Amino acid sequence: MAMVSKAPCSCSFVLVHALTILLLSSLDHRGPIAVQAFAPHSHAKRRSPSHLSTALRYNSCDDQSVDASPNLPERDFLSGSVRPTLFAASMAFAALLSQPTFAEDANFNNAPSPTASKTASTVRTAPPAYDETWNLVKKYSLDRSYNGQNWDEAYEKYSRGLDPSSTDEDRVMKATTNLVSSLDDKYSRVLDKDAYARIQKFDMIGVGATLMPDATTKEIIVGAPPVAKSAADQAGLKVGDAVVAVNGVETAGRTAFDIIDQISDDPNSSTVTFTVRTGDESPRDLLMKREFLEVRNPVSYRVSESRPDGTKVGYVRIAEFNSLVKPSLEIALKDLESQSVDAYVIDVRGNPGGAFQSAVEIAGLFMNDKLATDVVDGNGVDLKFRTSKNKVIVDEKDPIALWVDGRSASASEVLAGALRDNCRAVIMGDTSFGKGLVQAVYGLKNGYGLVLTVAKYLTPAGTDINKVGIVPDVSKDEALPSAPGFVPLIGSDTSHVDFKDVTKRMAMCSD
Repeated sequence: MAMVSKAPCSCSFVLVHALTILLLSSLDHRGPIAVQAFAPHSHAKRRSPSHLSTALRYNSCDDQSVDASPNLPERDFLSGSVRPTLFAASMAFAALLSQPTFAEDANFNNAPSPTASKTASTVRTAPPAYDETWNLVKKYSLDRSYNGQNWDEAYEKYSRGLDPSSTDEDRVMKATTNLVSSLDDKYSRVLDKDAYARIQKFDMIGVGATLMPDATTKEIIVGAPPVAKSAADQAGLKVGDAVVAVNGVETAGRTAFDIIDQISDDPNSSTVTFTVRTGDESPRDLLMKREFLEVRNPVSYRVSESRPDGTKVGYVRIAEFNSLVKPSLEIALKDLESQSVDAYVIDVRGNPGGAFQSAVEIAGLFMNDKLATDVVDGNGVDLKFRTSKNKVIVDEKDPIALWVDGRSASASEVLAGALRDNCRAVIMGDTSFGKGLVQAVYGLKNGYGLVLTVAKYLTPAGTDINKVGIVPDVSKDEALPSAPGFVPLIGSDTSHVDFKDVTKRMAMCSD
């Protein structure tokens, strides 16, 4: 078992401008939930911290602390494409949720026209949605070579024939899609309005609003147009509106993830109140109904065994990392603890991923204030995500076996890597999918969305699992007596798990 202190021993999805980072790796990327890929580039040339790194720092949920370390030693990374995610979730289904859009950033808006030449007379522009997408890719793409093409020339090539004032949305978005497709990244894509709305299943606030810090004032603002027909849309929220308080608690000095954490403290609340200021107007309170589209409880559990030696085993199945996973898992673990469970099987087989921050938060239910993962963006900025403080539910001495298979991806791999590299769990089963890329979901002003590969992550021990996966400590044949292609069920047999061996392995890892 690898140890963080010794040798090196997961993708995610980010809804840009939103409060969530998705880490999903769906194995079926036909729908909007399948996005993740990686195009190699050099990290040799260091740049100043990017807006993505700022977004990640602000968008770290719970009590997680995030450190930006742009001047760390150089690292070499594996290249290649890896599986689909919402993130896509995590990218949550390939997209992990996670989401910020920086179209309102002053520097973003003031960027020079991509088609500007040496003479003003040759300057051309394309429709806003095309321009917006081009700029987002230029600023945040992990692949700084843009698939080996000159990005200015790509702008001209794919916008040829477009009228800047065109109202033919289908034609504009087809050109925009072709532009993004030129990256040759199967995880980066344009989402239509319906697909973008469906990603809200990973919206942890539940009102269809994307929050982010203003680039100048650092106030929490609405960073992208609210999802059509969502509570935020119906309440009249607009891009640039300042959210000065949530449920009566001022947002000044707080991050977007702090707000998510506040709201998640009462997961059953059906409403949330934003105190909003538009321009110089007086702040007003907006009471909005929380709705979670297509969201099901992803956690199932039971006491699976009471062994002769007194060990009581709890089995917990996590189907995906959606907006309900953390509160649902907290309820499950507290219930199992109340029944004196002292050994656990955490089953993430077949789990394609989901919200990045959910994986980090969940790790915090098993270990206190530990490094969960490193996220490295296209500018080489290294952001370290730690688990929350004082949120542990399971006794840190209780042995944990974490089951994975070839369909365990993204956020599932973040959780597995975090627990194993911190000597908190033993991994059992088959090698996981191997998705170590992070996608961000940006809400465009016309209601469409952009899913873009913006970063990659490493396990706490510094391992790049992209295209490699997490190799189990104990094989499926030894611990999981199931047939090939077995679909995980709540009745999974835990009797073959040797918890004495698990305890021994965890102790050896810690030495």
